[in-house]
Amino acid sequence: MEKHRQPDHSPDHGLHHNHLAAQVRRAGFTEKDHAHSSHDHAGMVADFRGRFWISLVLTLPVLLLSPAGGHGFGLIGAIVFPGARLILLALSSAVFFYGGWPFLTGLAGELRQRQPGMMTLISLAISVAYFYSAAVVLGLHGNVLFWELATLIDIMLLGHWIEMKSVMGASGALKALVELLPATAHRLAADGKQHDIAVSELHPGDRVLIKPGERVPSDGLILEGRTSLDESMLTGESRPVARGPGEQVIGGSVNGEGAITLQIAKTGKDTYLSQVIDMVTRPRHLAPGHKT
Repeated sequence: MEKHRQPDHSPDHGLHHNHLAAQVRRAGFTEKDHAHSSHDHAGMVADFRGRFWISLVLTLPVLLLSPAGGHGFGLIGAIVFPGARLILLALSSAVFFYGGWPFLTGLAGELRQRQPGMMTLISLAISVAYFYSAAVVLGLHGNVLFWELATLIDIMLLGHWIEMKSVMGASGALKALVELLPATAHRLAADGKQHDIAVSELHPGDRVLIKPGERVPSDGLILEGRTSLDESMLTGESRPVARGPGEQVIGGSVNGEGAITLQIAKTGKDTYLSQVIDMVTRPRHLAPGHKT
């Protein structure tokens, strides 16, 4: 997936694109970034879904052919015949290499970045189970762990499928977030005169006037005035919170009854809203074939 670009500070920013694209840019993202992220998530959902169902189908004969070993499960060890272990090895190999492939490639990625995580843990578990069981089939003394291997892969694929679906569902929340920022701001000059400019032209240190009912254009510090701010869409706080001189406010919150003068502290990708958007759009796990 492409890296997020720096916010566009050009004067004609957003004039030739639709409203959503302009809002995304003001939050520190491009329209291409958002579309690419949605495409990646959709691809991962389809990939994990397909691997889960195919692996689940292959797991049934693995359960039927696996030695019971005193486990007492009804399906395990239900079918016994000469050569069953070789067939079991072949079926389990298909589950391991096909169903486990996202985790194996995830392991390689985490090791390259020197950041072992969940993919490393899952890959080690399924790899030890598979190669040990394969060695047992080929002559090593011990018990095979093929049904444990297959069911673990199925559960992990299901979990990642559900996770990717939840990330896809967050796209609607992303649209709501990027629409929180206003298109323009009332910047105050040194002589106190007010100039309406695009939010993308704001810089840290600028002073802006926020009138009652308007949205805060960016993160900053109140210099003058007292008011209450509705931050429910950003923080979940259901009631408006009182703010006065010296207190910080979050870009995207709605000003209440009083006019305030704000000194801009953060813009673009450094703002609280942009960091939330970054967290929503960035996939935690990548399916095979997807690159950062």
